[in-house]
Amino acid sequence: MQPKLSVITIVYNNVKDIERTMLSVLNQTYLNIEYIIIDGASTDGTKDVIYNYKPRLAQFISEPDKGIYDAMNKGLSLATGDYVLFMNSGDEIYGLETVAEVFETAASADIYYGETEMFDENWTSLGQRRHHAPLVFNWRSFRYGMNISHQAIYVKRSIAEPFDLQYKYSADIDWIIRVAKKASSIVNTHAYVAKYLVGGISKKKHIASLKERFKIFTKYYGLLPNVINHVFIAINLAQYFVRHRKTND
Repeated sequence: MQPKLSVITIVYNNVKDIERTMLSVLNQTYLNIEYIIIDGASTDGTKDVIYNYKPRLAQFISEPDKGIYDAMNKGLSLATGDYVLFMNSGDEIYGLETVAEVFETAASADIYYGETEMFDENWTSLGQRRHHAPLVFNWRSFRYGMNISHQAIYVKRSIAEPFDLQYKYSADIDWIIRVAKKASSIVNTHAYVAKYLVGGISKKKHIASLKERFKIFTKYYGLLPNVINHVFIAINLAQYFVRHRKTND
């Protein structure tokens, strides 16, 4: 029997991109998907776009929230699938057969993951993320940076705890580390599984986001190792920028 996937999209005032994201989910060839959309009481027409597809949605809530991760927690609390995937407004599941291909990779893994392609505000490809998905992933794999985006990781719902709301910009890093610590089987799909729109809250609040990341990495990896690791992160970033004139992270 095909596992049920709960795809959760959060959105607030993003009428420009919401339909593109929704269609990447609704048009999947994989049929056992429940689609949950959490809107933060948009006022720009986003809700009108969503209502056009309401019969095809499992859940749709539009109400004020306390931020991105509060909204993601609302979606998680409504999910009934075997697995959960967060595909926020502006992002896309990579191709229309991607979900089917992910679950064909292996049976009953705790986590499936893959690569992410970056896109700018005009939906022009910026190529692969600077942090490539590791060949083998575990909770220690983030010590040199977040090398799997939350759009590119399918997590068994039974190990998916709520996001920690003490983090406003980088709670997804903490969340992935926590679920990875609980996972007994993690499968690399060796494929692109998500398209990511750059310029989210972590970019708009870049300094605050970096401080949170440092705090999270210190929590799991220790202060001194984290300081040393960040030296390597800085060197790798500088080398990448010199070669490509962009960061793609």
